[in-house]
Amino acid sequence: MGATVSVRTERQVAILGIEHPPVNALAQPVRAALLEAVERAERDASVVAIVITGSGRAFVAGAEIRELDDPPLAPVLVDVLARIGSCRKPVIAAISGFALGGGLELAMSCHGRIATPDAQLGLPEVKLGLLPGAGGTQRLPRLIGVEAALEMMLGGDPVTAPRALESGLVDRLVATDSLITAAIDEARASASTGEPLRRVSDLPPPPPVDAALIDQMALRYAKATRGTGSMPRIIESVVAATQVPFEEGIALSRRLFEECRVSDASRALRHVFFAERAAGTIAATPRAIRQVAVIGAGTMGVGIAIALADAGLEVRVIDPDPAALERGRNRFETHYASQLRRGRCDERSAAERLARTAFEAGLDAAGGCDLAIEAVVEDLAVKREVFAQLDRLLSDGALMASNTSYLDIDQFAAVTRRPGSVLGLHFFSPANVMRLVEVVRAAATDEVALATGAALARRLRKIPVIVGNATGFVGNRMLQAYGRESQLLLLEGATPQQVDTALEAWGMAMGPCAVFDLAGLDIGYRARRQRRDLPDDPRYFRVADRLVELGRLGRKSGSGHYRYGEGGERLADPEVLRIIEAEARALGVERRDIDDAQIVERCIAALVFEGRALVASGIAATSADIDTVWVNGYGFPRFRGGPMHHAGRAAEHPPEGR
Repeated sequence: MGATVSVRTERQVAILGIEHPPVNALAQPVRAALLEAVERAERDASVVAIVITGSGRAFVAGAEIRELDDPPLAPVLVDVLARIGSCRKPVIAAISGFALGGGLELAMSCHGRIATPDAQLGLPEVKLGLLPGAGGTQRLPRLIGVEAALEMMLGGDPVTAPRALESGLVDRLVATDSLITAAIDEARASASTGEPLRRVSDLPPPPPVDAALIDQMALRYAKATRGTGSMPRIIESVVAATQVPFEEGIALSRRLFEECRVSDASRALRHVFFAERAAGTIAATPRAIRQVAVIGAGTMGVGIAIALADAGLEVRVIDPDPAALERGRNRFETHYASQLRRGRCDERSAAERLARTAFEAGLDAAGGCDLAIEAVVEDLAVKREVFAQLDRLLSDGALMASNTSYLDIDQFAAVTRRPGSVLGLHFFSPANVMRLVEVVRAAATDEVALATGAALARRLRKIPVIVGNATGFVGNRMLQAYGRESQLLLLEGATPQQVDTALEAWGMAMGPCAVFDLAGLDIGYRARRQRRDLPDDPRYFRVADRLVELGRLGRKSGSGHYRYGEGGERLADPEVLRIIEAEARALGVERRDIDDAQIVERCIAALVFEGRALVASGIAATSADIDTVWVNGYGFPRFRGGPMHHAGRAAEHPPEGR
């Protein structure tokens, strides 16, 4: 069996242990070894039943995703599972840890399923633009019904073992330390009855599906699955389970799976999956972080504090302004009150988070902390003063990080005695929600500090990307190029709503004009006035700057590129068009009709060109890091894989005539 499937016999039961670290993915060698082990156990007269289990922290956490780039290798999983299901001896799945994707399909092909209470079971293929291709679309509806099966497959999130028991997905829960013993007992009991084995493939199909339910499900998951093509195929496969024989449904789901596997969307989503896993990798050992000071009780500071508290860290939120400190405390407490009302945490966990977070007026409170994160106003002089004071207060082993969006981290390190311990931790707003953190390497930042920043981000369940120290780092540097192109398009003849609508239809979560309005146009305005490296071009962000000069700061002032209604909805404003036309005349820009395709092409090209420059200069380590930043921080559509992946695919498959 090699190192992929271990085999031992206990009380006439063959125990097949899948051993393929780290998560027992069903790679071709595992599939081949499992098939051989099942067939050998079936032939062995001394064996009456079989138990399949996984070693380590997973039963099986899915397929070997890298294999999906190539045609499937024999034995394919669907055939292995069919053979397990047809085995003449009882086969019991003993599930602990994760049973996901192909792992859950494996468990469902067995004749019984026992799980530990902490096990998690799910079919997350939709998140990779796929559908369960080894029988999950046919077996799961037969076990738990069509509606529950669609929820699991279209949502892609795992269910807990108690919920799986309640639904009928597993047969029994047992303590972790007695899992194998209980599975052996179950297997022997099944073998001794002489009754036919309970094959899921033999269960009657679920009743016909109500068309209204299908419409409801499609609407519910339309946004999450947009652009992937997998949702309608999942629905088609599940509906088939109610209408056609099992084998026919298997054949249909396999064909639809192959359509998804070779699609651009699934390739893009798989690229993002691996890019996120590789991001933020540093060989150095991180320092232990127990207590963190957050300097600044504004929206960003409080968001960072919430993320830290949620991760079990002790937090000191510090702000010398009593009014700002009180607003921050209220925002923090209101957040957890809201979490309680929504059932997202219980009273005990909310109380613990509140208890380990203090709000202090004096910077002295940072003295005992392992890390200080500066989140004050985006002003170089103010931030330098904060770093100088922190350097005097913190112990020699403590780290100092800035949450700046644009400013030079070297300028902060220069006022300290420990430049190697200074780095950037650029969170994205709202900091307790957004998954991305740019971990910024300044000139002197050492590897331990970077490793600590990346480890902290992962502890906060975020994705760290290591970036170099340049104006705007990676994300905002590219945002400037993207925004510059959108602003030029306004002068040349497009309207804000046309620019935003075109890019949102293409897949961006929000168009650039709406993004700048949401962030506050005055923030970019101030940042541009602190820089000395802007292009010598009077058109550069001229519309946005003029809007600020007229008091139109974005959503917070009720107007920017748009007017904003009482509910925050954005409304086209004829006054903005007059402002744009006046600026175009003053600059001698001739306005013309611009189509949506040109808007998308120019704005995305601006991203790509800037991204290539960042990789060439070493500010971004890889193109995949850039894709991770833009997918997780700026609303770039996952199903397009990020700007650099999208550009690569476009180069491979240019439009006709190009």
